[in-house]
Amino acid sequence: MRLFGLTTCDTCRKAKKALVSDGYAPDFVDVRTDGIDRATLERFHAEFGADLLNRRSTTWRGLSESERAGAPPDLIATHPALMKRPVIEADDGTLYLGWGRDVQAALLG
Repeated sequence: MRLFGLTTCDTCRKAKKALVSDGYAPDFVDVRTDGIDRATLERFHAEFGADLLNRRSTTWRGLSESERAGAPPDLIATHPALMKRPVIEADDGTLYLGWGRDVQAALLG
């Protein structure tokens, strides 16, 4: 299992802690520090579409209208904090976005 997010993100920390407590050993990928390759970004975008963008972030609010019009993978490649997080890739390849009750129910025993 891989968990993509930011080390400084409270939601990512909560998700990782809960997954570890439930017996998982997720590999954590900090999208800002470690980076994220284009193919992975494209796969996330194909799965989640526009929902992949965190439009509530201060980074989003700081973008101009012309910058906001860019393709989500391009925006996230330039500004990793724009990715809604965490994105969790289960061992079977299934992708989950966020740490809502639905994701928790699907992953936690």
